[in-house]
Amino acid sequence: MSYLAIDKTTAYKELQRLAENPFDLTANQALTRARLQSFKSQAASFQYNYATQRVNAEVMDALQALANETDVIEQFKDMLKGDVINKIEGYDCENRQVLHTACRNVFAELNDEATIGKSLEAIDASKAELEKLKTFIAELENGDITNDFGQEFTDMVLVGIGGSDLGPRAIYLALKKYRQAGRRVHFISNVDPDDAADVLDGLDLSKTLVCVISKSGNTLETLTNEALVAERFTEAGLNISKHFLCVTGKDSPLDNPAKYLRSFYMFDYIGGRYSVTSMVGAVVLSFGLGYQAFEDFLRGARKIDLNSLETDITKNLPLLMALIGIWNRSFLKSETLAILPYSQALSRFSAHLQQCDMESNGKRINRQGESISYPTGPIVWGEPGTNGQHAFYQLIHQSESIVACDFLGFKNPQYGKDIEVKGTKSQEKLIANLLAQSIGLATGKADSNPNKHFPGNRPNSLLIADQLTPETMGQLLALYENKIAFQGFIWNINSFDQEGVQLGKVLATEIIDTYKEAKPTNENSISWGLLQENGLI
Repeated sequence: MSYLAIDKTTAYKELQRLAENPFDLTANQALTRARLQSFKSQAASFQYNYATQRVNAEVMDALQALANETDVIEQFKDMLKGDVINKIEGYDCENRQVLHTACRNVFAELNDEATIGKSLEAIDASKAELEKLKTFIAELENGDITNDFGQEFTDMVLVGIGGSDLGPRAIYLALKKYRQAGRRVHFISNVDPDDAADVLDGLDLSKTLVCVISKSGNTLETLTNEALVAERFTEAGLNISKHFLCVTGKDSPLDNPAKYLRSFYMFDYIGGRYSVTSMVGAVVLSFGLGYQAFEDFLRGARKIDLNSLETDITKNLPLLMALIGIWNRSFLKSETLAILPYSQALSRFSAHLQQCDMESNGKRINRQGESISYPTGPIVWGEPGTNGQHAFYQLIHQSESIVACDFLGFKNPQYGKDIEVKGTKSQEKLIANLLAQSIGLATGKADSNPNKHFPGNRPNSLLIADQLTPETMGQLLALYENKIAFQGFIWNINSFDQEGVQLGKVLATEIIDTYKEAKPTNENSISWGLLQENGLI
């Protein structure tokens, strides 16, 4: 089905007009009680406050109209139901379904007929892999699977890169408080050999499992690291086939029962950056946190998938976030988005979202292969507060560059261990800093001393929940995944391929061949002689 592109809508022209005079957050009494109450939304465990965005009722009406004119909910349903949406019309492309949501559509009580369609086969495949995993984890816990000395496995090392590393790493660190006693998970992704050495040197390899993740079974960095890790196990006198697992495509070069203790499958219709709710995240998270915690994580994500079907943008939290992001990027021309979690547990979440968003929506052509005239995906970055306040907040407060911000916070700490110092607890100080930064960026501060003048009108939002748990983590992940998908639909771009990544892989392979004394085969290749003259190879 063909959908109306953003720049062909009536709402687009109206939003362009409104962007000429956006709401002034620095005006006297701009943040009234009525505004704070009106510009907020709730979905599952999260409250989204956007009173500190440069929007008013007119803008919100126009954004609703934009969602309606682009049929964005129908496009989202197309994705859930398994229509082929990973494509560029008339051009060679991946031409695939996009069904990462099928991984969490396995709970009967959370089903909805509108989200099944052609995805039933993918849902059944996900159920089958989850059952395999559930059995494997039970065998580890029951002592049916041990090392050669009859000892339990205490550690698991994930070997992967990109989406096979960033998502699982971010979620494991976020939920480390919930990890199983005596279990640890570690990550090797960089082809830099020092990365692997640093991880392995601290482990008892006899009690360690290794999970190798590559959909194609040909990812060069991952295969290199696997060989390096395998050599260490062999040197220790350990049998690789009793320690190594893999997550890969069925019938890929890694799908070899003689080499791996267990194989779990991922599928072409799940992109790497959206794969953490598939077996890519499931194996390490179930090992480290327990299988039930992983199920809770999936249930959280599924709740947001269902919330994403709401047509009223004030009730559909991912869509609301997407539209406000489009307002900031395409109409107010804010080039970057800082994701600022006031939770140390989310220390790598911004890095995961950086890949998820920028690899998805960093595109300059539409789904018809035509150049587009409006800005699309922002530059995404961020670090946890309050540390970031002492690093880059100077720029977002006073630079000429306008950085849109998402502040993430939780009312209660994970561990429940806190003390009162000078009248307040640490968590209260943390939330106070979050709120202060949000208000300060929005309203600014006038001062006759130009060095102390803060211009304000820095758009930002607050995303708040009671506590970071496996379920709320699943919700938070799906909020951003679905937000990114909604933005791609409205911008009329394909959020599910990554051709820009492939170019670097091809060139790197050519340089590697040069190291092996091979000659470049492409006349447009890098000047190898120049590289050699400069001592680079």
